[in-house]
Amino acid sequence: MAAHILNRLYVSLLFTLAFSTVSCAQNVTQYKLQVEAAYSHDRGAYTQGLFFYKDTLYESCGQYGQSSFRKVRISDGRVLRRLDFDSNYFVEGSVVMDGRLYILTWQEHKCFVYDADSWKYLGELYNFTEGWGLTSDGTDLIMSDGSSTLYRLDPMTFMVREKLDVTLDGRKVRFLNELEFINGKIWANVYGSDEIVIINPENGKVTAVVDCRNLLSRSLRTATTDVLNGIAYNPEEGSIYLTGKYWPKLFKVRLVKK
Repeated sequence: MAAHILNRLYVSLLFTLAFSTVSCAQNVTQYKLQVEAAYSHDRGAYTQGLFFYKDTLYESCGQYGQSSFRKVRISDGRVLRRLDFDSNYFVEGSVVMDGRLYILTWQEHKCFVYDADSWKYLGELYNFTEGWGLTSDGTDLIMSDGSSTLYRLDPMTFMVREKLDVTLDGRKVRFLNELEFINGKIWANVYGSDEIVIINPENGKVTAVVDCRNLLSRSLRTATTDVLNGIAYNPEEGSIYLTGKYWPKLFKVRLVKK
C-alpha cells in the first residue's frame, strides 16, 4: 500500500512539473478560447481520439470492456454507428489516412486497420510502445505514447521513420496525448492539464499554448467527469472542436490571443 501511495505521489509530482513548464512559457504565443457553440456529448464516452472524415465526426473511446469507435452526429451527440472492441483491448487514438482507418490500443501493442468507409477489418500493425494519440500529416502517421516524444510512422508497416522530441523553452513537454494536425502544426493535449500545445512538426518546438481552463463549467461536472481530451479539426468549415473524457458537451471554439 505504501509503495502504491508513493507511486501516485511521484506521478502527481511529474504532472505538476510538466504543467508548470507549459503554463510558465515565455517565448510562445498564448491563446485562450472563445466558444462558438456547444453540443451534447455522450457522458459515458471516455474520449481518446476525435477527428473529422468527409465532414463527419468520429470518436474512439477507451476503458477495458467499454472501448468503441463511433460515428457521431454533432447536432445532438447521437451515435450513428458503433464498433465495439473485445474487453482485452483499451482503445486509444484514431485517424483516417488514404482510405484506411487506424485505431490504436493502449498497452496491447496493436493498431487495428479498417477500410475507412465500410469499416471492414483489414488487419493489424505492431506498435513497439504504448499507444496514446494518433494523427496524420497526409504522408506519415504521427503518434504519441505519453512521453515527450512523437513518432512519425510508416502507414503501411508502422515502423518509425522519425522521432520528434517536443520542447517548450528548451524543456521537454511530457504526457503528450490526443493529437490533431491543423494547418501544418501538430496540436496535442497534455494529459491531466487544461492546456493544449501547438507544435512545429519540423523541430518539435512548441510555438503556442492554448489555455482551456473553464471550458466545461463547474455546474456540468460530476464525480466521473475526467480530463480535457479530444481535438478535432473540420477542414470543410475551418472549425476546431474540443471535448473531454466523460464530458457532457462538445465545444466548437476559436482561438483568441491573450
